[in-house]
Amino acid sequence: MRQTPVKRPKNRKAQIALAAAELFCARGYHGVGVDEIAGVVGITGPAIYRHFPNKYAMLVHATRELGLSVRTAVDTALNGTGDAEQQVDRVLEALAVLSLEQRRVTGLYQWENRYLTAEHRTEFRRGLAALIDRVGERVRAVRPELDRVQARLLTRAAFSAIASLSTHRAPAARARATDLLRRAGWALLRADPPEPAGPATGAGSRPATPDSRREIVLATAIRLFHQHGYHAVGMEDIGRAAGLRASSLYRYFPGKSDLLAAAYHRAADRVAASTATSLDVAGDDDQAALRGLVEGFVALTFDHRDLVAVYLAENNNLPDRDRHELRRIQREQVEQWVRLLESVRPGLSTPDARLLVHAAHNVVTDLGGATDPAPPDAFRSVVTSMALTVVHRA
Repeated sequence: MRQTPVKRPKNRKAQIALAAAELFCARGYHGVGVDEIAGVVGITGPAIYRHFPNKYAMLVHATRELGLSVRTAVDTALNGTGDAEQQVDRVLEALAVLSLEQRRVTGLYQWENRYLTAEHRTEFRRGLAALIDRVGERVRAVRPELDRVQARLLTRAAFSAIASLSTHRAPAARARATDLLRRAGWALLRADPPEPAGPATGAGSRPATPDSRREIVLATAIRLFHQHGYHAVGMEDIGRAAGLRASSLYRYFPGKSDLLAAAYHRAADRVAASTATSLDVAGDDDQAALRGLVEGFVALTFDHRDLVAVYLAENNNLPDRDRHELRRIQREQVEQWVRLLESVRPGLSTPDARLLVHAAHNVVTDLGGATDPAPPDAFRSVVTSMALTVVHRA
């Protein structure tokens, strides 16, 4: 008896790209193999190559699909009936829904695109910039007093707040989270117009030059991890950039993973120190304490840009023991913000406070730390204002 051949699903390529994107965001681009992606989809490794020539092509496709999803959501919202305010409101709601529905892949916009070539990275950024410009024009129709730069900045901040769901694992009930993120977006769009901060060509305050060989090695590794990604950097590269032989590095760090762990502990220590200072200075004034935490986080983001970028991007490459411990520390630091926010806003539930804290964090790191070129130092007051707007007005 002749068997009917099994037909391949028409959306197989999309299935592969989605599985790859979810794995990249969960485990990091270099931590995922083609066979693993194939296993999730239910096919063999060689079968993937009928659709993609290599893993990088999957990353490019997934990033483009993410951009298409955002563009479609914005286009649909802007093309509907109603005035500019209603159109903007639909944009914010549509993006909040998309952020929830694609939470496991939205992280591509923030850190996995670092693995794209310059050509594909430029393509992605131009597409996002065009969307921000389109929405910014509608924002100007709602707020005619804004100039184009101000409207664009507020719109970009709103996008960052809404996209923050991809940066954490806190539970988010669909209806409640959608409404809260939409409100956070509106709070930013209605914020006071940011004052010009000068051309975005400076890198802000520079950290002090390391004064020991161990510190030089660590600072060099952090810079290279930020510029090229953890997996693209070898001990030889670090030694060469630090002016040392690679064999000399092992006097200070047993291996590259230990360097990465040291970077994470350094970032955690700086956050802890900043938090302690803010709480001590504020005393019993929770409002002042919360503002101090925001200002401290902004300062860390501006003054230690490489460190913060690595802290955000390379978590999946940490050894298990360090990753679990650092996640515990991160949760404790977030909960300190949450407790203060609940004290300042008594009617706010703990889940809502937690989502707003993460949204404020993402606004800071997007506007102050992940831009290229780096923002000028004068811009930190604008970023501080944006973060405070999220936690106080959303």
